[in-house]
Amino acid sequence: MLFTSYVFYGWWDWRFLGLIVLSSAVDYWCGLRMSEDKHSEPTVKKEGLKSWFYGKKKYLGISLLVNLGMLAFFKYFNFFIDSTTDFIQMMGFQAHQETLQIILPVGISFYTFQTLSYSIDVYKGKIEATKDPIAFFTFVAFFPQLVAGPIERASNLLPQFFKRREFQYRQGSTAMKLILWGLFKKMVIADNCALVVNPIFENYQTASGLELIMGAVLFSFQIYGDFSGYSDIAIGVALLLGFKLMVNFRTPYFARDIAEFWRRWHISLSTWFRDYLYIPLGGSRVSTAKAIRNIFIVFLVSGFWHGANWTFIAWGGIHAAMFIPIFLIGKNRVHLDEGDHLIPSFKEILQMGSTFLMVCIAWVFFRSDSIWDAWGYLSRLFFNPFVPKNFSWFGYDLRIALILFLALEYFGRFQFNWMSKLQGTWYRYPIYIITAFLIVYWGVFGEAKEFIYFQF
Repeated sequence: MLFTSYVFYGWWDWRFLGLIVLSSAVDYWCGLRMSEDKHSEPTVKKEGLKSWFYGKKKYLGISLLVNLGMLAFFKYFNFFIDSTTDFIQMMGFQAHQETLQIILPVGISFYTFQTLSYSIDVYKGKIEATKDPIAFFTFVAFFPQLVAGPIERASNLLPQFFKRREFQYRQGSTAMKLILWGLFKKMVIADNCALVVNPIFENYQTASGLELIMGAVLFSFQIYGDFSGYSDIAIGVALLLGFKLMVNFRTPYFARDIAEFWRRWHISLSTWFRDYLYIPLGGSRVSTAKAIRNIFIVFLVSGFWHGANWTFIAWGGIHAAMFIPIFLIGKNRVHLDEGDHLIPSFKEILQMGSTFLMVCIAWVFFRSDSIWDAWGYLSRLFFNPFVPKNFSWFGYDLRIALILFLALEYFGRFQFNWMSKLQGTWYRYPIYIITAFLIVYWGVFGEAKEFIYFQF
């Protein structure tokens, strides 16, 4: 499995295999040292910066320094250089800009967080350090979820490498359903939306308000179909091999407020930040001012995790600004389940619609090349004539596909995958065949369409 995972990753660029091997080796060694060192805690308790030079914390510090150092260099080096240069020039001084031609290794943000969670959990005593290097290196490089998640925890995935696995028909059937629906999300929904979205964002200066609304809404479906589609495929492939990965999406666009959205969107990342950043900062068990500070830190860092651009930081800041009001009135944990009724009430429809609208506005910053492009896009959206003379809606096939997609997602929201409801029914095979046919008929072929989150 380790060899297969390295071949899979090295097929993109074998030179970056060294990074994932180094990250794995450092955290494997640090885990052992934290677990085995009898003098892991100093006799006299140190405080502040000095504490990082003693005991277990020293090895945690090495893990953080190496992993975050590599991530910072490959992903953020040029961003910091560019931002510093722009600031100096804004102050009226001359600055000579020097940047490097750095290639961003695929999946570095994902496997860095995955291996860091292991080191932190070992440090906190939540798990025991593994002494099996093959199992640990495979845990870091496990190919189904290596390049775009879900970001797994060692407590869930690592023990599975030590268990005997046998093929089970029902498990294999569930895996194939996940892969099939994931391909539909990616090839039918995401890739068709991209054909409409890309020209609108690239030429927003000449687009009408209605076209810009269409672009923002369709990008929301594009990124959801693209990312959740990959997650479904990854979870399905892992399940075929006998591994159970965590659920990464739970119909987020049916969330009734922004807090519920974040309990449903990119769950593996949002729970990572909750457990390893928000709670250590004090979470909500501090003063109101500090709780607000903690929320802003988590959302801003989450945005920055996605990419080296101020647009991502702005995207995170917008979500923080949307989250804080419901936190202050104590409504951030109201919608903790799906409810027990199939048809939404009028109030829930309004809640879902308003939440989706806010998310769409934030996505404009996520998709734009710069802050100025995002502001320009939104300015034209609100102040430009809404209906041009030559306006035409996106394709009929995509409209039908989106309606079908939303209906299946909504009415199947009580299960991780709506196809699970078909188990044991006589009509399940015709539905599988129709889904496969629609992928072939409506899917985008002939042009390479990378998953969006490969760039993160």
